Amino acid sequence: MKKYALLTVLIMAVSLNLNAQLQKEYIPKNIFKVNLTALVLNNYMGQYERVLGKRVSVAISYRTMPESSVPFKSFILNQIDDPEGDAEEILNNLKLSNYAITPEIRFYMGKKGYGRGFYIAPFYRHSYIKGKNMTFDYDVDNQTHTLTMSGDIKGDTFGLMFGAQWSLAKNICLDWWILGPHVGPGKGTFKGVSTETLTTAMQDEIRRSLEDIDIPLYDKSVTVNSSGATMVLEGLTAGVRAGISLGIKF
Repeated sequence: MKKYALLTVLIMAVSLNLNAQLQKEYIPKNIFKVNLTALVLNNYMGQYERVLGKRVSVAISYRTMPESSVPFKSFILNQIDDPEGDAEEILNNLKLSNYAITPEIRFYMGKKGYGRGFYIAPFYRHSYIKGKNMTFDYDVDNQTHTLTMSGDIKGDTFGLMFGAQWSLAKNICLDWWILGPHVGPGKGTFKGVSTETLTTAMQDEIRRSLEDIDIPLYDKSVTVNSSGATMVLEGLTAGVRAGISLGIKF
């Protein structure tokens, strides 16, 4: 009888020890994060990360910005040559909205791994920017006329993110996107329909104004007729990912 009692105690001890080891080794493999720094720019960004192993995880993020004014207008104007004030007028009236989808693969380099420590992450980003109310004035025969344009720019970029992620608690983490430059092809089209029939002089002035607009990294072609204007853009879309996200692990 004593033998059975001793065997029972031994089995219970082994089971408890094994269960404790399993609990100790359990690491949440799902992480949902919200980018805190994006809120400053009126952007709302969330990311889901799935830990596949000690060194590798995959993640996908979605960012959106509701229609609003152009951020950092003063900084942009200081970077471009705008003696006639055309760019300032356009930026003051322009309304922007956008979204971006970004899948990535993360390679964790530190000892802890499993979604913790320093990582390198190659990524792809598809972005869409919509612009409305891009208005500018032009003068013909001492009369001021206005043309309003709208359109969008789409970009497909590739980049490399350097970052670090820490566990703040059992189910809370902090993700620091240190630096993530990316570049790739982009194209867009902006159109404007005039409320009046455009004379030859009006068309020439509109064409001159649009061709004088400097858009870095993009080539543009301008077409103007009696009913309005079209500006086609083609070139490179470039940017940098950076920020701090707070996440929940489950």
